[in-house]
Amino acid sequence: MSKVAITVEGLTKKYGKTTVVKGVDFTVERGEVFGILGPNGAGKTTTLEMIEALRPIDGGEVVLEGINVAKHPNKVKEIIGVQLQSSGFYDNLTLRELLIMFAGLYNQSAHPDELLAEVNLEEKAKAQVKELSGGQKQRFSVASALVNKPKVLFLDEPTTGLDPQARRNLWELVQSIKKKGITVVMTTHYMEEAELLCDRIAIMDEGEIIALDTPDKLIKNLLKKGFKKTKEVKQADLEDVFIDLTGKDLRE
Repeated sequence: MSKVAITVEGLTKKYGKTTVVKGVDFTVERGEVFGILGPNGAGKTTTLEMIEALRPIDGGEVVLEGINVAKHPNKVKEIIGVQLQSSGFYDNLTLRELLIMFAGLYNQSAHPDELLAEVNLEEKAKAQVKELSGGQKQRFSVASALVNKPKVLFLDEPTTGLDPQARRNLWELVQSIKKKGITVVMTTHYMEEAELLCDRIAIMDEGEIIALDTPDKLIKNLLKKGFKKTKEVKQADLEDVFIDLTGKDLRE
């Protein structure tokens, strides 16, 4: 069996005369956490949405777990999990009821309490999404993406706007998902997050991948160019101080 979960070749997206994704090529190995980094407008989210069969592919090809995404989008959607934004949930249903509903859509057996326990939300089973904190909403969005037991999980900036405790808790969740053998593809603006979680990183700019390697090798390549930080590297930063003083436990 191939070790490759996703193969992307010549992936292209155009809007009118503007090409926003320009012939992108990369592979994602099974069971790895693969990060796509880049400034706003680099084409990260558009690339993810084409791989997820949520946006038409204008050029090139994507094969996910042996399935051609353009030719069989519904088959792809059956085996992937996509993190939803909180606005995508019904306000009047409890978390347990939402997970049962999602399981029904996938024709899967419902195990809502197990999923909620996995993301530390078992005590919120009877709550509605609108009653949750930001960190709880993000963790529930991950739980909803795991309902169909996906082979590949997509996370688009999963920790944006979260406080340090909630962000680190979500990091631990991603690490636990990886241990189960699920392939994770994520975008993020947090470099520390990418360095900690990702096995490999693709850096995008203006619709193109300009670097792709492990975090360590990307850093070593920069140092080989003679790069030196302009200020002394600290052994701790302000976020470390915050966590040390307030504790790592979630307060929600």
